[in-house]
Amino acid sequence: MDIIIIKKPIVLSELVEIAREQFGDLVKAVVDIDMEIMALGGELHADEEAVLVQHGSKQNNLWGINLYPEEPREEWVEFDSFINIRPSQSNRSRDVENPKTRERIIAIVNKLVIYE
Repeated sequence: MDIIIIKKPIVLSELVEIAREQFGDLVKAVVDIDMEIMALGGELHADEEAVLVQHGSKQNNLWGINLYPEEPREEWVEFDSFINIRPSQSNRSRDVENPKTRERIIAIVNKLVIYE
């Protein structure tokens, strides 16, 4: 599957289909917390990160997550990606450690993926 950049809302069923085509129950995503967009469909978060950077995103605004679209909405975002390891931004793990950044990511995902 090609990496797609989501700038306008998509419906949840589209995300479910992307998950089934790739990993079955999950979609890797990279969210740009400044531009409020996200990339989907990469084998690795780093692939999606590279596409976003090529399209004008700044690396320090990009965070990797996994989406489980068939889980309840409050449980479907997993903060786990190697691209999140960045000691220069006080993030020393694959998780997103800053609660405000986590909230921002969730808000952007909820804006970009709507229920039918």
